[in-house]
Amino acid sequence: MTGVAKQGAIVVFAKAPRAGLVKTRMCPPLTSEQAASLYEHMLDDVLEATADFAAALGLDPLVAIYPADGVRDVLPRTPGVYRIIAQRGRDLSQRMDWAAAEVAASGASPILLRGSDSPVLSQACVEDALRALRESDVVLCPDADGGYNLVGLCRPRPGLFDHAMSTESVLDDTLAAAEAMGLRATLLEPGFDIDTAADLALLERARAAGQADLCPRTLAYLDERGLWSPAC
Repeated sequence: MTGVAKQGAIVVFAKAPRAGLVKTRMCPPLTSEQAASLYEHMLDDVLEATADFAAALGLDPLVAIYPADGVRDVLPRTPGVYRIIAQRGRDLSQRMDWAAAEVAASGASPILLRGSDSPVLSQACVEDALRALRESDVVLCPDADGGYNLVGLCRPRPGLFDHAMSTESVLDDTLAAAEAMGLRATLLEPGFDIDTAADLALLERARAAGQADLCPRTLAYLDERGLWSPAC
């Protein structure tokens, strides 16, 4: 990675918004093309919001893209403040380890990794993670399905994610790995990802509570296409 970071970094994990590659657990009821378009709108919202967080909090914003040739799909929609890296590794656990090591090599600390399918993750949550990292080695923001949508690290911890990812036990497995490595871990207030059609009900409730201001494109797409039902 070129350049030398003199601050913390926040990395958005992104996929090329291609039918059949993203949000496949939403199909059915969505078609693969609808699922890809929904992800595309979520990604746009997340990239804009995270760029704002980074500017407000003095973080270096990066986007890590999968697959490597997905750069051509994601780059045109990425705000110019981001540095672009390709995800590397045979699975998500390796790609997370690699991204943390790559960012740390530029001098960045702390390091935050966030998903691109958690459109209501707020700046307050990022601030909480940074605050917790003053006394913890690992910070996780749980989501509703047993995983997490934000990871905070003071420095890379090789092997922390060396277990099956995208499972109902991934949060517990990561906490167990942290304990085995002697790391201090902190959990933030839970959030949610949009992984299945049923998860759209969580987004609808967040909007009703005034907590979905960060994802206008996502909401507009769902409204315009009438995709809230049958999930909501």
